[in-house]
Amino acid sequence: MDGFSLNGIVVLITLAALLVLLAKEWLRPGILLFSVVTIFMAFGIVSSDEAMAGFSNKGMLTVFILFFVSEGVRQTGALNRLVGVLLPKEKGLLPVLLIKMMIPVSVLSAFLNNTPVVIIFAPMIKKWAEKLRLPASKFLIPLSYATIFGGVCTLIGTSTNLVVHGLMLENGFNGLTMFELGKVGIFIAVAGIMYLSVASVFLLPGKKNRDAYVEQRKYYYDAIIPEKSPFIGKKISYGHFPDHRDIIVNLIERNNETIVATKGETEIEAGDRLVIHGNESVLEQLITISGIEIEDYENIDPWFKKKKLIKAEVVLSEAFPGIGQTLKEFDFYNYYRGIVAAIQRNGEKITTHTGDVELKAGDCLVVMATPNFIERWNGRRDFYLLSNRGEVETPQSKPRIWISLALTLLMVIGAAMSDKIPSLNGTRVDMFFLAACVATIMFWSKLISPKNYTAAVNWDVLITIACAFGISRAVQNSGLADFMAQFMINIVKDSGPVAVMIALYLLTMVFTEIITNNAAVAIMFPIALAASKHLGVSPHPFFIALCIAASSSFSTPIGYQTNLIVQAIGEYKFKDFLKIGLPLNFIVFIISIILIPLFWSF
Repeated sequence: MDGFSLNGIVVLITLAALLVLLAKEWLRPGILLFSVVTIFMAFGIVSSDEAMAGFSNKGMLTVFILFFVSEGVRQTGALNRLVGVLLPKEKGLLPVLLIKMMIPVSVLSAFLNNTPVVIIFAPMIKKWAEKLRLPASKFLIPLSYATIFGGVCTLIGTSTNLVVHGLMLENGFNGLTMFELGKVGIFIAVAGIMYLSVASVFLLPGKKNRDAYVEQRKYYYDAIIPEKSPFIGKKISYGHFPDHRDIIVNLIERNNETIVATKGETEIEAGDRLVIHGNESVLEQLITISGIEIEDYENIDPWFKKKKLIKAEVVLSEAFPGIGQTLKEFDFYNYYRGIVAAIQRNGEKITTHTGDVELKAGDCLVVMATPNFIERWNGRRDFYLLSNRGEVETPQSKPRIWISLALTLLMVIGAAMSDKIPSLNGTRVDMFFLAACVATIMFWSKLISPKNYTAAVNWDVLITIACAFGISRAVQNSGLADFMAQFMINIVKDSGPVAVMIALYLLTMVFTEIITNNAAVAIMFPIALAASKHLGVSPHPFFIALCIAASSSFSTPIGYQTNLIVQAIGEYKFKDFLKIGLPLNFIVFIISIILIPLFWSF
């Protein structure tokens, strides 16, 4: 425990504060980690070169380039076509349908960024399930988890694997090969898919009732009768709005009094606030009817009222500029030219007083907008667009689809055989080089639109990864890594390296459920390295355990961004993830602890 002094205490306190702030989502992860690295520089715990080394690390830069590769595949419409081909056309046993859905998703996610896979698949799977009269909620959590299964099978399956790879290179190790993690990952994927095919039927919400789907498509809208409205003095008869019988008024709020409009007749007065029940077409009518105004949207442009509207579902990301504000404060309409019909949060649909709701990352907004809304905001980082893009985007040519898939396949094959490919004019043909070549070809062949091409990059993830390297170095330099490693070894005493690996795995798994997986790896990597030195064993099994544990985000929706996306569109509650995720965490843990020592000796 030598070397653990004032610097170690500073690092420990700062990291504890970081964990709390990340768990509470005080600020975006990139900002928090950058601030922590700056503090470590100010105390002299890391040099400026060490603090910023992550920004030039090959692992971080590979993640950066892979954003473009994934975007190239997405923009060609290849994923949309694959969804249509891969999803079963006929109704069958639920476990069988789940298996048929999860296997191709896992394969795709082993080589592409998980987020676009889920964003494209989720609304299509929801529509497909409803067409078969099956509850979409049985499929959406398995969709997210299937992408995680694919991610633990390859080096590029998730950014966490590349972070561990980069940290290994930085510390003088060879790093991970393309399919090395697949030795354990394939067993995890098979076991996970089999478990979900059964457990989803019993543990996830959803009823095989067509009426439930009809109800999910209906919302409650707040409307106001303004002064001089032609409807003043007319009567709402048993809930039917005058001259518009298909508009159903449930309640009237007047002078702090609530009137049930579905019973008898009620004369309309100026200032009445109406709670109206209906689907998207009702909202379109309300926008165009003179004499009734949608609350919080009194100043809708005349041109907007004449347009044919579409429904779009968006999940707010941490980059959304209105996080922490209400819809009234943010003015969604003037910013995006769309009207928020409903907000879904933690499985609950908020459809009245939406203007007073404080927006949070992970909220799903049901937006009524003109068709160009999807084209205009597609690919932006403000939110994840969940609408069925295949119905509104210009169809891409088949050659472009095949070219994008062929380039991605060549990149994967090249990375897998990189050890056998000779250097090219002194440049090693590795994952970084191959991804750079593929991205360049995609740019020049215009598979990636040059307009706003940087919108494909998640800058917060990149800053988080880059700063993670500086934090990892601070944990080492301060002596905290040695102290924690020795403390861990003393607890398990004579149980050997397997017991230490179990402790590292469990701690990383807990961290990744409450903070970002990259931050969890940054904290745990130097501890794992120090533990291997104290024990005099190879650290390789420890590093593999970190990769898998950091990807085991099954028990909470906040552990992984794809979980947040499906929580919103599937209207899941927090407990739904807990019920189905905890047993899965245990299954993955057992498989990992048994197999890792068999494939990587200490």
